[in-house]
Amino acid sequence: MATTIALLGAFDTKGNEYAFLQQCIERNGLRTLLIDTGVLDEPVVRPDISSAEVAAAAGHDLSALRARRDRGEAVAAMGAGAEKLLPELYRQGRFAGVIALGGTGGTSLACRAMRALPIGVPKVMVSTVAGSDVSAYVGSKDIVMIPSIVDISGINSISRTVLARAAGAVCGMASAEVPTGDDKPLIAASMFGNTTKAVEAAKAIMEQQGYEVVVFHCTGTGGKTMESLIEAGMISGVLDITTTEWADQLVGGVFDAGPSRLEAAAKAGVPAIVTPGCLDMVNFGAPETVPREFAGRVFYQHNPNVTLMRTTPEECAKLGEIIAGKLNESRGPVTVLIPLRGISVISAEGQPFHSPEADEALFSALKRHLNSDIPIIEIDCNINDPAFSERCAEELLRRL
Repeated sequence: MATTIALLGAFDTKGNEYAFLQQCIERNGLRTLLIDTGVLDEPVVRPDISSAEVAAAAGHDLSALRARRDRGEAVAAMGAGAEKLLPELYRQGRFAGVIALGGTGGTSLACRAMRALPIGVPKVMVSTVAGSDVSAYVGSKDIVMIPSIVDISGINSISRTVLARAAGAVCGMASAEVPTGDDKPLIAASMFGNTTKAVEAAKAIMEQQGYEVVVFHCTGTGGKTMESLIEAGMISGVLDITTTEWADQLVGGVFDAGPSRLEAAAKAGVPAIVTPGCLDMVNFGAPETVPREFAGRVFYQHNPNVTLMRTTPEECAKLGEIIAGKLNESRGPVTVLIPLRGISVISAEGQPFHSPEADEALFSALKRHLNSDIPIIEIDCNINDPAFSERCAEELLRRL
């Protein structure tokens, strides 16, 4: 049977565009599954999955939505329905890839549904906002954003080219064979420039023991992506050596991974090693981007575009409490390792962020708030010393 591509969109307003996409996909030898998310009028293109079915998936009545004609309400309702329906259709084997097109509303709706699909499922979004910051639409998933160049309003010489190429892209992605490899159990590791030596050393040990280690840079997006892979069941163990994103979440830095950071492994029961790596720093851009409220704080210029700010003892105490609260929800084995001689390169003795008072506030809060059944191992070294990396790897290997 030919591979099938799902076309997700409001066929009441963009029927011509989707009819064209359907033709392009079928010219490539693939089939289509039309999923209608339109509300305001009857569809121009006859769908395989009606808008009534999409609405019902989220507990909404299509006739009631149509009667109110509230576009914002309709987008939210149909987005919730598509988010629930699309993964189920994929599990049933109804399609191998998905494509959609839209402006801000259509992009929000379609990407919400696409984010519910597993990583690896081809996802293509042709959007009027694709040339701007699309992180809110893409999240931590592998959605390919293609700028529509012109507004999505009929077929013309420009849109014809863009849509045909987009159709070719999703067809190629869905048809491509992924080479098999010597797949090994995956270990997720969190890393920053100031913990690179620690993570790379622990990574080498894990790989010698037959594991594959995937490293995530803690820039907000990195932490979110790591959490999503753990949540998806793709990760066997976690070396969360760098939890710095929580400092940005608490204080207001630019590398904020959101309030759910540290929850995925805990909820899934995945074995985890957690350390307070780089919780001594909050990240900002160039010096002139640092908010005025932080004037007088201790700063370090990591590079021309990254300014680090030392966390205070009060902030560190709060961070220890927050992280302990997250780890206390763990359903699987979790161990906390504390490097007593610095939690980053620049918090070691003699370095710009060296602050025994702040470190002690962090460590004390962790120990005070962690459940008694969570092991805490204190090691008299810096986080980047080989002894610390070795112990992190050893402790995780014991729990796998």
